[in-house]
This record gives sequence, C-alpha cells and structure tokens, in this order.
Amino acid sequence: MKDYGVIGRYIEGIVQAFDEMRHHKLRTALTLLGMIFGVGAVIAMLSVGEGAEREALKMIESMGVRNIVVNARSSDGEALKSIREHSVGLSLRDVQSAAGTLPFVDDWSAQKQVKTFSLFSREGRSDAMVMGVTPSYFALSAFNLAKGRALSTDDQSHYRQVAVLGPEAARSLFPQGQPVGGLVKVNHQWFEVVGVLSEGEQAQSKIQGVKLGGERNQVFIPLATALKKMNFKSLEDELDSIKLAIASEVEPSLAAKSLGHLFARRHGGEKDYEIVVPADLLAQHQKTQQIFNIVMACVAGISLLVGGIGIMNIMLATIMERTGEIGLLRALGARRKDIARQFLIESIAISATGGLIGIVVGLLLAMVISTAAGWPVAWSPFAILLALGVCMTIGIGFGLYPAQKAARLDPIVALQRD
Repeated sequence: MKDYGVIGRYIEGIVQAFDEMRHHKLRTALTLLGMIFGVGAVIAMLSVGEGAEREALKMIESMGVRNIVVNARSSDGEALKSIREHSVGLSLRDVQSAAGTLPFVDDWSAQKQVKTFSLFSREGRSDAMVMGVTPSYFALSAFNLAKGRALSTDDQSHYRQVAVLGPEAARSLFPQGQPVGGLVKVNHQWFEVVGVLSEGEQAQSKIQGVKLGGERNQVFIPLATALKKMNFKSLEDELDSIKLAIASEVEPSLAAKSLGHLFARRHGGEKDYEIVVPADLLAQHQKTQQIFNIVMACVAGISLLVGGIGIMNIMLATIMERTGEIGLLRALGARRKDIARQFLIESIAISATGGLIGIVVGLLLAMVISTAAGWPVAWSPFAILLALGVCMTIGIGFGLYPAQKAARLDPIVALQRD
C-alpha cells in the first residue's frame, strides 16, 4: 500500500469515505436521517432556550434586577371596607417611610393608573392606559426615549399637565408622526406631549405570571398632577405600585424581607399588597428553563442515539459487503490500523455530514417555531459547536466497534469468503 504520509493517508481516507457514500446514496441518506433530526432537535432546542433566556433578561431589566416592586392588591365591597379599617392601602407615605428608614433603599418611584373614559388628540383617538408616575419611574424601569424628554421634578412639583407617550399610543394619537409638542385630552384635561418612548423588543408580556411590557400603549403623566386633578374612588389605594432601587451590596431577597416587616406594621397586618423581587423571578425562570432544556436534550439525545445505532448498523453491513476488499488490502500489505482508520473515517464522515445538514435543519426549525408559536429564538455558537461535537463523538463511538471488527478479519478467510 503506497505511503502518502500521515496527512495524506487521512485525506485519502476521507476521499474514499465520500466515494463510498456516493456509491450507496439511498442507504447513506437513510443513515443520515437519524443524525440530521437529532442535531436539528439540539440546535432548535438550544436556540429556543437561548432566545427565552435573553427575552427573560430583557423583561427583568424593565423591572430592574436590583429593584423591588410592591403592588397593591385589589379588593371590592365589604372586603375592601374591612381592610380599610386597618390599612389605608398602598400610599406615598409607605414609600417615603421605606426610603427614610431602610438604608439600603437608594431610590424609588411610584405609579397610579388613571381611569379614563376619553383619550384623544386633534389627529386621533387611543385606548391607551394613562399612568401617573414619578420622574424617577423611567430610569428605574430602564425605559429609553425616542423623542423629547422625560417627566421632570418641576413637572411633579408644579402639577404640570405634560405627558410622555408609549410608541403605540403615539401612533394612535398622532398618525402624522409629530407627537412632541402636540396636545392630548385625558378625560377633561389637556396635556402637552413632551416625549415619546422608544420601541421595546420584548416578544412576551409576562414572566412567572407577572405582566410586563404594557408601556408600549401607555400615556405617562406626573403622579402629583394625576392625584390632584383626576378623580379616584374614595377607598381605593393612593398608589397602584411602587418600585424601590436596592443598594448593590444588599441581596434583593433579604431586602424584601425587611421591606415586608415594615409594610406589615404600616398596613396593620393586612395583606393588601404583594412584594415582587425581579431577581427571584429571574432565578425561577432560569430553573424552569433548565428543566425544559434537560427534557429537550433527552429527546434530542435519543434521536442522536438512534442515529448512532444506524451508523453502526450500516458500517457492519459495509464490512460484510467489502470483506473481499479488506482481505485484498491486507494481502497487499495494509496493516490492521490502516483498515480500522479507514472504516472509522467513513463513520465520522457520515456523522459529520449528518451534523452539518442537521445544523441547517435546526436553524430552519427554530425559525419555523419562532414564526408559528411566537417564541423568541437566538442563535448560539455554543449550540452549533456542541451539536457538531456530539455528532463527531457519536461517529467515533459507534464507528469504533465496526472499525475494529474490520481490522481483525483474517485476510485469508476474507479472500476465500469473497
């Protein structure tokens, strides 16, 4: 057997492997299916998982990982009257007390929804939600402005009738695309538009049951203006929600416990509020996502295992067909390791080809899932390398036994069998 050198022998083996695959196209295609679907499942699963992870991070950022959110719990009728005997509900005094007594509170914001029966401009109407917010609300919620400015402390202290629009609300109220400087009427009050929020990128509206992403179709006005000039029911909470920025050296979950003790005393033991810790929501989401990834990885692993068994079967069948060829090569001076290397290269070539096609199938499958189910996907180089690496490992693992079997054939017996 002619010596081509180490690299030359491997190149020759690869060429022979692909020649063998071309000579048995149907059999090779059927063998590849297991690897293609296995790798495709891995790529699609990891792409969906990566997309969900990035989406969760975006959603948590809108709440603030270092923030704690306290929401008012709604009650009606006699239940509300009973609660009000012990608690006035969520109020500005609550957040002021927390900021004044808890040293780990760096900043805070508050919001209150305005019940609207009319919201329009001279150009259009909208069903957007109107929210009274403090100036710090935009910074703590990581909202960016596309046009104009945010609400200021002067707007708050002077009860100015100014507004910042979410992008959807801006399109509804000002279809001509010039909202800043325009006027919108909320119920019976006119507000000047001073800013418009930028488009968000969130594909989902909630995480772990907490609704997010509503700012796209909202109108924001100064909280002080809303409380002074808008009508509210007598027993309802002064605030719907407050947000507290926690110092970096304090764990949000520990801060939430201290905040819970303070609010329990201020509210007379009534549970007319709920404390949400975005960092805990992120941890819960990651745990759920991890379980999802494990389940999907097991399903994909089974597909790859089936593909590996198919490779082993086809290699064993190939040995039976090429027994005479193996005997002839041994008679011409080929060593056992040369025979083993050739069949191992063929096994790896099949698995690598299936892996490369599977990567394309996986990317296409992820796009189909994203379009059909509305799930976010993200391409991860790690996922592609992992799938290809697993493919190569399977090619080696399931090709090793057939390669050794071919190498152990007695050349005389092999030639006689042919």
